[in-house]
Amino acid sequence: MFDYKRLEAVDIQGEPPRYEPERQYYYMKKCREWAEQEEERAGRPLTMSIQTLGCQMNAKDSEKMTAVLAYMGYQETVEPVADFVLYNTCTVRENANLKIYGRLGYLKNHKKKNPHMKIALCGCMMQEKDEVEKIKRSYPFVDLVFGTHNIYKLAEILYRQIQSGHRVVDVWDEPEEIVEDLPGKRKYPFRTGVNIMFGCNNFCSYCIVPYVRGRERSREPEDIIREISALVADGVVEVMLLGQNVNSYGKTLEQPISFAELLRQVEKVEGIRRIRFMTSHPKDLSDELIAVMRDSKKICPHLHLPLQSGRSSILAQMNRRYTKEQYLNLARKLKTEIPQISLTTDIIVGFPGETEEDFQETMDVVGLVGFDTAFTFIYSKRTGTPAAAMKDQVPEDVVKERFERLLKKVQETGAKVSGRQLHTVQEVLVEEVNDHDSRLMTGRLGNNTIVHFPGTEALIGKIVRVSLDEFKGFYYLGKIKNKQDKEAR
Repeated sequence: MFDYKRLEAVDIQGEPPRYEPERQYYYMKKCREWAEQEEERAGRPLTMSIQTLGCQMNAKDSEKMTAVLAYMGYQETVEPVADFVLYNTCTVRENANLKIYGRLGYLKNHKKKNPHMKIALCGCMMQEKDEVEKIKRSYPFVDLVFGTHNIYKLAEILYRQIQSGHRVVDVWDEPEEIVEDLPGKRKYPFRTGVNIMFGCNNFCSYCIVPYVRGRERSREPEDIIREISALVADGVVEVMLLGQNVNSYGKTLEQPISFAELLRQVEKVEGIRRIRFMTSHPKDLSDELIAVMRDSKKICPHLHLPLQSGRSSILAQMNRRYTKEQYLNLARKLKTEIPQISLTTDIIVGFPGETEEDFQETMDVVGLVGFDTAFTFIYSKRTGTPAAAMKDQVPEDVVKERFERLLKKVQETGAKVSGRQLHTVQEVLVEEVNDHDSRLMTGRLGNNTIVHFPGTEALIGKIVRVSLDEFKGFYYLGKIKNKQDKEAR
């Protein structure tokens, strides 16, 4: 739980503190003074709209920025237009960039009507120099531009913009430090993500993430455990440990530890009920990690293990550093050691040079492994990556036809394995009222499968026992086992 007393103790009459996080506390309080004046001018509360594209890392960043703006006095709105509009961008695929430009075009007229409105862009797309230059050249109404490495400086960057009255572009080529003890606002009070590391050292040939997120930096285990302990004290029962490749956790620390050892420490935190993590890279998923998952009573039996391609030669060109056979052996080992495990994956269709024979190898792996589900993507050419310069780019019509075949295969195999817990009683973390039927609650099994069942809002955030009576392809319908199980366990 964030210590607001520490924030309020910072004096804003003099010069800003030199060190973090007090420096950001100083600017948060300065911006709050300004926001109070703006609210008086407008005659109403100020509103904010933070829209997040991309991965769980971006979602976690947005939680932090939401809390910073909320402290200043901004109130969240579901409307796409607000007094402060922030897009936390993704650039893994070209379509994500195009979405941002479309949304900026929509905001242009709103900015003309309300010149006091602030528009901010941050995140991965802003780490691409060409995109930043395009924003500077073609979108002069954008007020703030910053990247992934200095998201924690939102308050300071905003204050600079307020003081100057001009756009502020502050994008760093490299990260400087990991700043702890900043506020965050959780989407769910009972579960949240916890960053354990930042950046990536893998340099897959198609992926721009290492270029926009930087090299791997791990947080100290003591800081992670301290954060999780505080979250548990604030009502959290489930945490998701986040990193671009969690299996590499701890290698950059002065006193290196393994990810498996970190999991052992997290499991000892009293009050935590469920532990999840993502993403794992197949190349360094260790026997130690499998053993920790097997023996744990808190680590959820769900592993997201990106495949990307089932052809060894394509995997080599992708710089994935494992073969089809190694992946299959790993999947077999996981299912042998942890029979109840749910395996999910990512697959790219149409990587440069992919032939029909290559594609059939991918289809083969999908059938052999039996993924609960797979996130399938059409290859997106990203400037600056080695794959973008490769010859034999696959024609669009061929890629789309393969994509449809893969999607059908994934759905067929997923439907077969996902319902294996039918007619059993399982623990479900209740998340929310069902958005289609208010008489039903929606929750999640440990293996991440969705369950809908009759209940009331009083169950939200609790773990209850539910009988899984019907399987509908990718979710269950059930009912609470008995009266006693309606109470939190």
